[in-house]
Amino acid sequence: MRIRILGPVEIQDDTRGRRLAVSGVQRPALLATLVVRAGRTVSADKLIQELWGADPPVNAANALQAHIKRLRQLICSAFGEPDRIRSRAPGYTLHLAPGETDAEEFTTRVTEARALTALTPGRAIPLLRAALALWRGPALDGCAQGDICRAEALALEENRLSALETLYDACLRANRHQEIIGELEQATTTHPLRERLHDQLMLALYRCDRQSEAIGVYDRIRRRLLTDLGAEPGPTLRATIQAILAQSPHILPEPGPRSLTDELAALQRQLNTLARRQAALVKMIGNTTPTPR
Repeated sequence: MRIRILGPVEIQDDTRGRRLAVSGVQRPALLATLVVRAGRTVSADKLIQELWGADPPVNAANALQAHIKRLRQLICSAFGEPDRIRSRAPGYTLHLAPGETDAEEFTTRVTEARALTALTPGRAIPLLRAALALWRGPALDGCAQGDICRAEALALEENRLSALETLYDACLRANRHQEIIGELEQATTTHPLRERLHDQLMLALYRCDRQSEAIGVYDRIRRRLLTDLGAEPGPTLRATIQAILAQSPHILPEPGPRSLTDELAALQRQLNTLARRQAALVKMIGNTTPTPR
């Protein structure tokens, strides 16, 4: 059983293969706020502010209690535990076990993948794609009106973009630049000021012998940065365009790792070479050995 917040807020029953919708307007926001602050008490006043903003109803406290009651019933039917939401002055606390949200699963998978990216990028790629597949839309979709959920939604989106950049780094390290060009073109269109995505697109294009297009990407983001922020591209992006213009070999694809068959073949060649040298040395010694008188 998991609570999903990487998209519209819902409860997923993986065992029975069903989703439990959190109906209404305030109830999803209430659950989202308690999930974001899981294990910590959120005051009733703060919950009222999250749900209704600056214009709460006259009977806001009673309305909040009614929403808490219905949410408890829903969570009890999903988790089989009646006391997940506990009253604790001055408000309420939601108790979750490790791994009971999709956001936590996302973070775990990305952390595991990042540990593999430098040495074995090919193994990191499917982990990162699986983590990103957990997203069903904007985080806390429809619930990010209050301060708590709005801040969390922004933080989660930044984590998603960072994971996306890690994925493209892994693809570039694994010499799979050709397969990500379309994704990077879409990502740079959606995030026109994100320099790292543009840097990755430039590298992918250059490695596919599309140098003029890579230069065009740099020109486009430079104009956008100057227009929107009044700033030049950062040092990483400038270094990449200089390397492209100079056709520097250090931005070309790195040699891929050899298979076990290749390694054994190389070892056999070395052994054959050593055997030939040894035979030649024995023959040379035999030719130079003095004949006994």
